[in-house]
Amino acid sequence: MKNRVSLCLSLSALALSGGLLSATAARADTGIASYYWQGQSTASGERFNPSAMTAAHRSLPFGTKVRVTNLRNGRSVVVRINDRGPFVRGRIIDVSKAAASELGFTGNGITKVQLAVLD
Repeated sequence: MKNRVSLCLSLSALALSGGLLSATAARADTGIASYYWQGQSTASGERFNPSAMTAAHRSLPFGTKVRVTNLRNGRSVVVRINDRGPFVRGRIIDVSKAAASELGFTGNGITKVQLAVLD
Protein backbone atom coordinates (compact mmCIF):
# COMPACT_ATOMS: atom_id res chain seq x y z
CA MET A 1 0.00 0.00 0.00
CA LYS A 2 2.83 2.39 0.87
CA ASN A 3 4.43 1.79 -2.55
CA ARG A 4 1.13 2.57 -4.29
CA VAL A 5 0.74 5.83 -2.42
CA SER A 6 4.35 6.75 -3.20
CA LEU A 7 3.85 5.93 -6.88
CA CYS A 8 0.64 8.00 -7.03
CA LEU A 9 2.35 10.96 -5.37
CA SER A 10 5.31 10.71 -7.74
CA LEU A 11 3.07 10.55 -10.80
CA SER A 12 1.02 13.48 -9.52
CA ALA A 13 4.14 15.58 -9.01
CA LEU A 14 5.42 14.64 -12.47
CA ALA A 15 2.10 15.52 -14.07
CA LEU A 16 1.98 18.89 -12.29
CA SER A 17 5.51 19.69 -13.45
CA GLY A 18 4.52 19.03 -17.07
CA GLY A 19 6.57 15.84 -17.29
CA LEU A 20 3.69 13.67 -18.47
CA LEU A 21 1.98 13.83 -21.82
CA SER A 22 -1.41 15.45 -21.88
CA ALA A 23 -4.45 13.18 -22.08
CA THR A 24 -4.81 14.12 -25.75
CA ALA A 25 -1.19 13.31 -26.58
CA ALA A 26 -1.11 10.14 -24.51
CA ARG A 27 -3.61 8.36 -26.72
CA ALA A 28 -3.96 8.05 -30.44
CA ASP A 29 -7.38 9.13 -31.65
CA THR A 30 -8.91 7.14 -34.47
CA GLY A 31 -11.85 8.28 -36.56
CA ILE A 32 -13.00 9.80 -39.81
CA ALA A 33 -11.19 12.66 -41.54
CA SER A 34 -12.57 14.90 -44.24
CA TYR A 35 -11.04 17.79 -46.15
CA TYR A 36 -12.00 21.29 -47.16
CA TRP A 37 -10.78 23.66 -49.84
CA GLN A 38 -12.91 26.82 -49.66
CA GLY A 39 -11.14 30.13 -49.11
CA GLN A 40 -12.25 31.56 -45.78
CA SER A 41 -10.90 32.91 -42.53
CA THR A 42 -9.94 30.30 -39.97
CA ALA A 43 -10.84 30.40 -36.27
CA SER A 44 -7.22 31.35 -35.53
CA GLY A 45 -7.57 34.45 -37.73
CA GLU A 46 -5.39 33.14 -40.56
CA ARG A 47 -6.65 33.14 -44.12
CA PHE A 48 -7.31 29.52 -45.13
CA ASN A 49 -4.76 28.21 -47.63
CA PRO A 50 -5.79 24.93 -49.32
CA SER A 51 -2.15 24.36 -50.33
CA ALA A 52 -0.82 24.46 -46.74
CA MET A 53 -0.52 21.46 -44.42
CA THR A 54 -3.13 22.65 -41.94
CA ALA A 55 -6.22 21.23 -40.27
CA ALA A 56 -9.25 21.93 -38.13
CA HIS A 57 -9.78 20.15 -34.80
CA ARG A 58 -12.45 20.76 -32.18
CA SER A 59 -10.21 21.13 -29.13
CA LEU A 60 -6.46 20.99 -29.80
CA PRO A 61 -4.72 24.35 -29.32
CA PHE A 62 -3.89 26.38 -32.42
CA GLY A 63 -0.35 25.65 -33.57
CA THR A 64 -0.41 22.02 -32.40
CA LYS A 65 1.33 19.67 -34.83
CA VAL A 66 -0.49 16.41 -35.49
CA ARG A 67 0.59 13.36 -37.47
CA VAL A 68 -2.42 12.16 -39.46
CA THR A 69 -2.16 8.60 -40.79
CA ASN A 70 -4.58 7.24 -43.37
CA LEU A 71 -5.41 3.78 -42.04
CA ARG A 72 -6.56 2.60 -45.47
CA ASN A 73 -3.23 3.11 -47.23
CA GLY A 74 -0.64 3.85 -44.50
CA ARG A 75 0.25 7.33 -45.78
CA SER A 76 0.84 10.05 -43.20
CA VAL A 77 1.40 13.80 -43.03
CA VAL A 78 2.06 16.34 -40.32
CA VAL A 79 -0.45 19.18 -40.14
CA ARG A 80 -0.72 22.29 -37.97
CA ILE A 81 -4.03 23.03 -36.26
CA ASN A 82 -5.26 26.50 -37.23
CA ASP A 83 -9.03 26.11 -37.32
CA ARG A 84 -12.00 24.63 -35.44
CA GLY A 85 -14.08 21.74 -36.69
CA PRO A 86 -15.17 19.43 -38.07
CA PHE A 87 -18.79 20.03 -37.24
CA VAL A 88 -20.11 16.83 -38.80
CA ARG A 89 -20.92 14.07 -36.34
CA GLY A 90 -18.40 11.22 -36.34
CA ARG A 91 -15.52 13.17 -37.87
CA ILE A 92 -12.42 13.99 -35.84
CA ILE A 93 -10.40 16.25 -38.14
CA ASP A 94 -10.76 18.34 -41.30
CA VAL A 95 -7.51 18.63 -43.26
CA SER A 96 -6.60 20.99 -46.07
CA LYS A 97 -6.89 19.80 -49.66
CA ALA A 98 -3.08 19.53 -49.88
CA ALA A 99 -2.97 17.26 -46.83
CA ALA A 100 -5.86 15.16 -48.17
CA SER A 101 -4.02 14.78 -51.46
CA GLU A 102 -0.84 13.60 -49.68
CA LEU A 103 -2.98 11.19 -47.64
CA GLY A 104 -4.60 9.93 -50.84
CA PHE A 105 -8.28 10.49 -50.16
CA THR A 106 -9.41 13.44 -52.26
CA GLY A 107 -11.40 11.07 -54.47
CA ASN A 108 -13.39 9.65 -51.55
CA GLY A 109 -13.72 12.86 -49.55
CA ILE A 110 -13.36 11.01 -46.24
CA THR A 111 -11.14 8.29 -44.82
CA LYS A 112 -10.36 6.54 -41.55
CA VAL A 113 -7.33 8.06 -39.82
CA GLN A 114 -5.27 7.91 -36.68
CA LEU A 115 -4.07 11.15 -35.04
CA ALA A 116 -0.93 11.49 -32.97
CA VAL A 117 -0.09 14.80 -31.31
CA LEU A 118 3.59 15.70 -31.75
CA ASP A 119 5.78 17.63 -29.33
